[in-house]
Amino acid sequence: MVTEPRTDAPADVADPIEYFLDDQRYHGKSERTLEAYERVLRRFETFVRERFDSEAIGAAQRRECMAWIHSLRGEFESSTIATYASYLNRFYDYMTRVGVFDGNPMGVVMEEMSESIDTNPTRRDLSVGEMRSFVDSIAHPLERAVVVTLLKTGMRVGELCNLDLRDLHLEIPALDLEWTPRVGLERRPSSLFVSAEPARGTTVNGEERTASNKRKRETVVPVDDELRRVLLEWLAIRPDAVSGARPLFLDTRDSWGQRLTPSDVRYFVETHAREHGWYRTGGGTEENVTPHYFRHFFTTHLRDRTGDRGIVQYLRGDVAGDVIDTYTHNWGDRVRETYLECIYEVTR
Repeated sequence: MVTEPRTDAPADVADPIEYFLDDQRYHGKSERTLEAYERVLRRFETFVRERFDSEAIGAAQRRECMAWIHSLRGEFESSTIATYASYLNRFYDYMTRVGVFDGNPMGVVMEEMSESIDTNPTRRDLSVGEMRSFVDSIAHPLERAVVVTLLKTGMRVGELCNLDLRDLHLEIPALDLEWTPRVGLERRPSSLFVSAEPARGTTVNGEERTASNKRKRETVVPVDDELRRVLLEWLAIRPDAVSGARPLFLDTRDSWGQRLTPSDVRYFVETHAREHGWYRTGGGTEENVTPHYFRHFFTTHLRDRTGDRGIVQYLRGDVAGDVIDTYTHNWGDRVRETYLECIYEVTR
């Protein structure tokens, strides 16, 4: 759905980038998307200021835009350059339509560019053994639990951050921690519930959420012995939560006891991936291992092992009509048994 831009733009906007970001935030863009927009637009703003001695990003013309695109070559993959160009084009198009800028200098540049966005990139091909070595290098119980959860469930990072204790049904030893799993897990022991409900800005389980779950259907994912062990190691040291929603994963650093955010997860995954030689600044999707890579890894390896695309679609939360309904009703016999038989091990 295309959302019409605001038409009440003031005649003199002090910071066009911030004005654009505010509008995108109003229309529900995620914080990750907003951070990406701001990073790229500020980089272009600095380039125009330093190379062309211009303080006004609105005064940039085709020459400045083309020079910036050229400056990115050699540092970034062509698909990344195309993505950055699309951000700038969207910014200028919006600011022109609301009457702040006179025109969009990126229009012609986009037609002249040789780069294109790769909508189905070839990702780094990692074996289960290589991933096991990566997980083995992660010592912190929180970071290890987060990475193993992503690898074992295929959920998105926002969905992981939105998990509350009630979304986990797990028989635990004598820990000083008790909770009541949600109703949807009553007859499904050792499982995780991934809701379709949370959306950025809405209140779920008494807490306003800052990340959205993109799946259209609720999903129950089995927890095998390996994930259970890793989660118990985390729960044994988990601090008290600030929120009454009792998030499953909490920050143990500057925001002690607060719900872990997608940016927190991206930061420590990037840190470990960089140490492992799997992340490079400026590297594209084909090269860098990010939290979303784990979803790709889960899909590829589990689909190959099960030979059942429907089960993987169900676990990922993809919409597949009556097929998904079949797996939902047959969760114990079909989904759980197949999953436990085929899921790979990622710890030693």
